Amino acid sequence: MKNDYKINEISKLYGIGVDSLRYYEKLGLLVPRRDDNGYRLYSLQDIYKLNIIRDLRELDFTMPQIKSYLDQQSVENTLELLHTEQEMIKERVAKLETTQRIIQSRIKVLTDAQQIQTGIFSIKTYPDRPCLQLNTRITRDEEMDYAIKKLHQKHKSHILDLGNQLYGASVSLEELKLGLRDVFNSVFFIFDPAEAGKIDYDYILPAGDYLSFYYRGNYRQSHEKMLEVVAHANEKGLRILGDPFEIYEIDNRDTIITEQFLTEIQLRICDAEL
Repeated sequence: MKNDYKINEISKLYGIGVDSLRYYEKLGLLVPRRDDNGYRLYSLQDIYKLNIIRDLRELDFTMPQIKSYLDQQSVENTLELLHTEQEMIKERVAKLETTQRIIQSRIKVLTDAQQIQTGIFSIKTYPDRPCLQLNTRITRDEEMDYAIKKLHQKHKSHILDLGNQLYGASVSLEELKLGLRDVFNSVFFIFDPAEAGKIDYDYILPAGDYLSFYYRGNYRQSHEKMLEVVAHANEKGLRILGDPFEIYEIDNRDTIITEQFLTEIQLRICDAEL
């Protein structure tokens, strides 16, 4: 085994750019000697330091922190560093586990959504559903995306993963009946009732029965599909208790193929006698 290595050999061995090695030298982290021709020669001690630098950089230690450690290396400082590394690794593991749960949840949602039959009316019963809402007039898909991002920005401390967050948009029942097309008056994030104590919600989808209808494809169908839901409620003698709204199960977060979009329309209802 050689005792000295040239800069290109070290660069290739560690996958570190020559400029980075020169930068480490400038900071005083490495002190290669020079041969008779002025070429840098890195010793086994420099290689040992490179191992430490690489490991600490992977843990996001700053260069000043790394230099401080190398300049004051001792058993005590090494133990302190190892404990710090251990805590940082625990934090990373916790973040990875959270990410894994989010991914598993989205896989299940999308897999289940692909099996949902469309064009069928059903009645679902819900408890109070806490929401975060933004009241705004929306007339185009681009405005919907902007409104969702605006709502997310306002409540990002509650919504860590927008891609996995269930959201919906409501229309005015009166405007719908008057023939006003594709105009929404609010967007809202919908949370599980069990999460009510964890968020400072500002809107509730009231407990009760909701007429449900799924459709696939682009949103140009929205107006007619909502009218179908309202007409079905009237045909069945159901009393309508609020504005209809859409919930976006599969949308442009998941696919650019509009035929794969899955949207649910919900309308709060009760028996006419009640």
